Amino acid sequence: MLNTKTGKLITFLIAAAALLLLPIVLQSTGSNSWVRIVDIALLYVLLALGLNIVVGYAGLLDLGYIAFFAVGAYIFALLGSPHLANTFPAIQAMFPEGLHYSIWWVMILAAVVAGVVGMILGAPTLKLRGDYLAIITLGFGEIIRIFLLNMDRPLNITNGPKGISQIDTISVFGLDLGKRLTIGDFTFQPVTLYYYLFLFFVVLSVIISYRLQDSRIGRAWMAIREDEIAAKAMGLNTRNLKLLAFGMGASFGGISGVLFASFQRFVSPESFSLMESVMVVAMVVLGGIGHIPGVILGALLLAGLPELLRHVAHPLTAMTDGRLAPEILRQLLIALAMVVIMLIRPKGLWPAPEHGKSLSK
Repeated sequence: MLNTKTGKLITFLIAAAALLLLPIVLQSTGSNSWVRIVDIALLYVLLALGLNIVVGYAGLLDLGYIAFFAVGAYIFALLGSPHLANTFPAIQAMFPEGLHYSIWWVMILAAVVAGVVGMILGAPTLKLRGDYLAIITLGFGEIIRIFLLNMDRPLNITNGPKGISQIDTISVFGLDLGKRLTIGDFTFQPVTLYYYLFLFFVVLSVIISYRLQDSRIGRAWMAIREDEIAAKAMGLNTRNLKLLAFGMGASFGGISGVLFASFQRFVSPESFSLMESVMVVAMVVLGGIGHIPGVILGALLLAGLPELLRHVAHPLTAMTDGRLAPEILRQLLIALAMVVIMLIRPKGLWPAPEHGKSLSK
């Protein structure tokens, strides 16, 4: 037992050191592009962990999850940029410098609003399952995107397809993550500083996910996932539990959206297309539905795979004399990789252990 605990502790310390040193090593190569790719991958991990609550724990197929991501992003874009002050004279008179609310208050607001929107979505879909639920949630995600696209008239709230820019960066204890930080001879770039913030939220989300998984609510969600009729017969309030799953998962998406808006400093409806929702669902399914390490693996793989395949697509384009564009080849290779993986590992790359095996250990 001592050796087991010692081995786990050593593995944890090595993993922690690797995660802390990763952006520094990538930054030392002279390019910040790889650090930025890792930052985006961590945001996808946050989204996948939130969707895992809905799909993995409660067994509710949600194809409109990116809508909650959009809600969080636009809430911070409106409250952390000069857009509203420049558009509405009344707000300009009350806030001459523009609306620049603290991101921590906005994050709480985004989590609450996204959670409420998630429960509003869940309320009319409680009696739906499978394909029917997927269609309804897919439509909801598209409705949110179209609203954002057209809410620039008669009142310009979202600025329509032009999007909102000049969004504030995040400040942590007076440290502006949008500016370089020099310690000794080493300079931390903004993308590196954001990496540590995103890593903190990923670790926090993993802890919350594990606590939910082992809680009475988590076990109730899994009972609904396995057999809703049996769960209801055992006295579980499936209605409230489903609404709670939608709300909890949506809150993760709202917080992720706030971080995304601050990191990009620009949001537009095109960032929240149906393809993004499909990709997040694919991350959960590809990694292993309901298994937190598998979900993280799936998110990192699908977030980083397009950039890795970028180096493969260009030579293939040259071989075809330019008849196939690199973007088309990249999407084709991603789709082929996903098909091959799901054929080889139908339960995901890292599925949850079977109950008997996990108990025997």
